[in-house]
Amino acid sequence: MFTLAEKLGREFLYLLESVGRAGMFFGTTFTNILRPPYNLYPAVRQVYFIGARSLIVILVTGLFTGMVLGLQGYHNLKKFGSEELLGSAVALSLIQELGPVLTALMVIGRAGSAICAEIGIMRNSEQIDALECMAIDPYKYLIAPKFLAAVISLPVLTFIFNILGIAGGYLAGVVFLDVASGAYFQGMYDSVNWEDIRLCLVKSVIFGLIIVWIASFKGYFLHLNRTGVFGAEGVSRITTDAVVLASVSILVWDYLIGSLILS
Repeated sequence: MFTLAEKLGREFLYLLESVGRAGMFFGTTFTNILRPPYNLYPAVRQVYFIGARSLIVILVTGLFTGMVLGLQGYHNLKKFGSEELLGSAVALSLIQELGPVLTALMVIGRAGSAICAEIGIMRNSEQIDALECMAIDPYKYLIAPKFLAAVISLPVLTFIFNILGIAGGYLAGVVFLDVASGAYFQGMYDSVNWEDIRLCLVKSVIFGLIIVWIASFKGYFLHLNRTGVFGAEGVSRITTDAVVLASVSILVWDYLIGSLILS
């Protein structure tokens, strides 16, 4: 009985310590973003890494997501004789939910895992300790540019995803299934408003912060991993943990943001 209670207590204390450390990590990074000197080159380089190099996977995923929505939406709406609502169904599904969520999940898999592994290897090889010895703040030099790049890149990638998704829905519904082109765009024009676009923007910004926060945090504190496994195996474990935790967090925050804004 006491052994079980001790294990539960240790797990709770470890969780509490991790949450507190993550909060301090975020706060320190945020203050370093606001604190001069300001050097935009590292942030621009991270925008290229997180945003530009994720563009191909976003284009392909967005196009085929829209085509799937167009195909399934057409056959479901046809049961009720409402094929002309296909445009609004595709646009609202993408802008409110699928666009921000799928974009974030794609960026987690392509860039988030790389960020976690990069910082984890730097911690493992004592490069972060070397930066501190040279009086270079690793938060300012390593973490802050990634946060800025994620806040810039995720909204842009999300809107590109939405545009390609709408084009994919048009291709599947109008070109392949003979839905009226005017009805497709008119339904979209009538149903989508600025509140939907604002919701999409807020989600994409918060998702970008979550991705970089979790990926950077896991890599930065690799040396405090209680499993005691370091080296290549330790980096692979924390990278897997970061991807899983970030993906679950995206889905949880997707509901929380939607419930707060739409209520």
